[in-house]
Amino acid sequence: MKSLILQTTVKILFPFLVIASVLSLFRGHNEPGGGFIGGLVAASAFILLTFAFGVKETEKRVYIKPMLFTIIGLTCAFMALVLPVMFGFNFFEAIWADFKLPIIGRPGTPLLFDTGVYLVVTGTVCKIIFVIGD
Repeated sequence: MKSLILQTTVKILFPFLVIASVLSLFRGHNEPGGGFIGGLVAASAFILLTFAFGVKETEKRVYIKPMLFTIIGLTCAFMALVLPVMFGFNFFEAIWADFKLPIIGRPGTPLLFDTGVYLVVTGTVCKIIFVIGD
């Protein structure tokens, strides 16, 4: 679907949806939200981009292949599970840093796990949409 109105609207909305997805990821670190919801919002931004410009143009704009998102996400989630064992804690036990970052708060392994879920959901949904769109 090549519509100038849709393409212009998506160009305006896309950055806001991506920012909202990242904020949802960080907010969900301690409150409702998190990696799954943030990943769905990010995937919806890429779906809108696909509707407006087509699969080939979206793949050019994304730069990274969706399966790479998924692989990096699975690696992050796996590291969140294994990292506590490497520091002498129980498997899947949360490790928190002693400092706070703005917006994020105290970083820890739950944020790493949420980031992994975010990337897996975004990559998987984008791959499904790209395959259906081709």
